[in-house]
Amino acid sequence: MITVIGRVLGFLFAATALTAGPWEPLFNGKDLSGWKQLNGTAPYTVADGMIVSTTIAGSPNSFLATEKIYGDFIFECEVKQDVGPSNSGVIFRGLSTPGYMQGRVHGYQLELESGARAWAGGIYDEARRGWMYPGDLNPGGQKAYRYGEWNHIRIEAIGHSLRTWINGVPIAHLIDALTPAGFIALQVHSISRADAAGRRICWRNLRIQTTDLVPSPADDIFIRNLVPNTLTDAERAAGWRMLWDGQTSRGWRSVKGADFPAAGWSMADGALTVFGAKGEEKGGAIVTTEEFGAFELQLEFQVTEGANSGIKYFVAPDGKGAPVGLEFQLIDDERHPDAKAGVDGNRTTASLYDLIPRGRLPGGAAIKPEAGKWQHARIVVTPTGHVEHWLNGIKVVEFERGSPDFAARVAKSKYAKAPAFGQGVKGPILLQDHGDVVKFRSIKVRKL
Repeated sequence: MITVIGRVLGFLFAATALTAGPWEPLFNGKDLSGWKQLNGTAPYTVADGMIVSTTIAGSPNSFLATEKIYGDFIFECEVKQDVGPSNSGVIFRGLSTPGYMQGRVHGYQLELESGARAWAGGIYDEARRGWMYPGDLNPGGQKAYRYGEWNHIRIEAIGHSLRTWINGVPIAHLIDALTPAGFIALQVHSISRADAAGRRICWRNLRIQTTDLVPSPADDIFIRNLVPNTLTDAERAAGWRMLWDGQTSRGWRSVKGADFPAAGWSMADGALTVFGAKGEEKGGAIVTTEEFGAFELQLEFQVTEGANSGIKYFVAPDGKGAPVGLEFQLIDDERHPDAKAGVDGNRTTASLYDLIPRGRLPGGAAIKPEAGKWQHARIVVTPTGHVEHWLNGIKVVEFERGSPDFAARVAKSKYAKAPAFGQGVKGPILLQDHGDVVKFRSIKVRKL
């Protein structure tokens, strides 16, 4: 019965695809005209109106790519992986040039690997930067993809806005300007185990729209914007605003006084940078002139080798006049000795400093923090006191302010004697000067 229904739905979809305005088919159902194979040797054949690709041992990633190049477009298809978990994907705005890794395919990829972490539909930058939008950023979309069944895929690439859907469920929304155009390709991932050979990935009803594009209505999933210091209309509609304008000190001051530090910090090349100066040249920490209670903060940061810094919130005097607050730790985990101090790693990047260690990070490029590269930090504080730390799209810490567990942790920490540590109704956000060079950009906030 399922097979019959699937064929009927496929027929209806195909009929609609050929008559729905400016859509054009990318596959004629008979042969692979208009496509070419790149990199690996996994076979792509045509059977029963489908493109059938099959995993093969001993081959690198294989790609069946369109001969045409596409810039702005809306793409749809149906895909079925017979056996799961297995790994596949749709490359879009893909490139393959002799000067880049000897022609290796690279570009944006709608991921179709949906094992235990269920990241199908997330956006991976193939053979380049790694995970740009891991599935954890949108937990509501992690059950949309189903192995052994036909799944409807939709990609909207319009300007810098890249959005994905699976079976009508919005999965990812990425803003990125790196690649404006390229081919579309169907991936068969390399396999490491011989018993994984022979698994089929089937594709049908591939179509594309390149003119008169109408973006889908806004949804409420998280938007990750990789264009530095910018806000899209969709972000503004979701309540986001810039907390640093990318050029001036407006909205920030020294933690020691009403003015921005005269030395020790710079605002150049789109980055708010603490120099790591010593002695009289040290600028000291800076704080927002505005205070926040329930809020969501995100920013990009870059620590230099061996550097240490932090993002503090609910900042208040410690009883002796020094500012303390809950801290999203920023540190070179590999080189700075403080990252290996504390208890169970509670001084590593994204930990709640000296209180709660960062949780385990999954594998995958651009997930583990690296010194010298831009990383993404996110802090969520709800009106009920629930707090989350996110690092590169992964939730790594969560706790309840004021809970018995929180109080017990504070009592065992360096903050034990700070009055009502972390319990204020609201407070400024602080960027720390720890005597090392650290950069910040794309600092955004929205009140919850």
